[in-house]
Amino acid sequence: MVAEKEALSLSRCPDKAPEGTTLLARQSRPGHRPRPLLSDGFTVKAMMKNSVVRGPPAAGAFKERPTKPTAFRKFYERGDFPIALEHDSKGNKIAWKVEIEKLDYHHYLPLFFDGLCEMTFPYEFFARQGIHDMLEHGGNKILPVIPQLIIPIKNALNLRNRQVICVTLKVLQHLVVSAEMVGEALVPYYRQILPILNIFKNMNVNSGDGIDYSQQKRENVGDLIQETLEALERYGGEDAFINIKYMVPTYESCLLN
Repeated sequence: MVAEKEALSLSRCPDKAPEGTTLLARQSRPGHRPRPLLSDGFTVKAMMKNSVVRGPPAAGAFKERPTKPTAFRKFYERGDFPIALEHDSKGNKIAWKVEIEKLDYHHYLPLFFDGLCEMTFPYEFFARQGIHDMLEHGGNKILPVIPQLIIPIKNALNLRNRQVICVTLKVLQHLVVSAEMVGEALVPYYRQILPILNIFKNMNVNSGDGIDYSQQKRENVGDLIQETLEALERYGGEDAFINIKYMVPTYESCLLN
């Protein structure tokens, strides 16, 4: 026991060992390497020999955002909309309980646009079909409501959901041709609408020599964005192209060339 204590004390304090005694060096295990130390960039740890610097985190530009409860769903569940579901041989359609021309567009159209964020049946069907029906029969009532439609359109695009983006782009194309001066009225709001289109503009499916059926179904995000930008330029007046080019630098005019 005494000998073990002496050996332990000598190993801890080699300077106190008497002359003529030698200590065996600790032999490292064969093939043993120090464990790498993960560290963030531009820190003191990153300067150490065995440190491995983590890469930058993903920006998440294409990541889908969570949906929030919409005012459209609340009003629909409360029974405030004069609509019902009608089953037809061609599929489902909306049965309006009043004439569409007599609706208060300042009240109903922004609520239906708010439903663009919905992705569950029957909310998404009523919202999207209701928008197209109101745009077809709106006429001069649509133009005064344009400022109220910008935030719902922006919220729908900001979800970054491919299905919602495709539906919103088709609605934008319909909105531009629904009445006179609507395309020009949208020009001041390009800064709210176009940033998401700039992110997804080049998102096309590279299928090689295969067939991309999403083009036939009009579900290809990149192609829909190009169509929408061209429609905005055609119906947006003289200042449309300059403002589109400012927000989407890679866009080329379909009228000037």
